Amino acid sequence: MASYDRLYVAYLYYFNDLRDYFECHEVMEELWLEEGRNPLYQGLLQIAVGLYHHANGNMSGSIKLFRAGLDKLAPYPGDSLGIDLNRLIQDSELYLSKLVRIADEPFAPYDLDIQILDIELEDLLVEIRLDPPQHEEEAQD
Repeated sequence: MASYDRLYVAYLYYFNDLRDYFECHEVMEELWLEEGRNPLYQGLLQIAVGLYHHANGNMSGSIKLFRAGLDKLAPYPGDSLGIDLNRLIQDSELYLSKLVRIADEPFAPYDLDIQILDIELEDLLVEIRLDPPQHEEEAQD
């Protein structure tokens, strides 16, 4: 039975449910630092930040982050961390291919989905939806 860090579950919640890619970065960076700078976590973080940059008009930053994220995710099995990593890589490669042509073929930012493969991870996401994490700013009010 796999065990998933609460920060990883929060990352998936922010990514798939709230589409809050900045908050994805915040929770995944914390996990990445706690877990000894695992490249898999960093790759997932960079994909989220790539989406964040595109939504905020920073095309060069978005391209750079998608490329870095894809490079880090490439060596891992397609079902790593209870998710369909292969699908996320394919979706991210397509997004990047559009980004590099954006000057000639503009497109609006759109969300990617991380498909959950592990029922335990899905159950943890159900729990977090019932008791959502507090944003840092909200927790300090």
